[in-house]
Amino acid sequence: MAGVKVRDNESFEHALRRFKKLCEREGRLSEYKRHQHFEKPSDRRKRKLLAARRKALKKMAQRAS
Repeated sequence: MAGVKVRDNESFEHALRRFKKLCEREGRLSEYKRHQHFEKPSDRRKRKLLAARRKALKKMAQRAS
């Protein structure tokens, strides 16, 4: 479970912003959205294939620079 300790003289809004960033880095939001509705296995394969393709293109672009 993600948790953020509020520092001395820190506003609630700032602590909430840190909490949201922490949840996003851990992938909790994407996990939650993915479980909101049923995803067909073919759609899941397509999504994973596209993600792998994007990752490979990003890696190739990094090497070229």
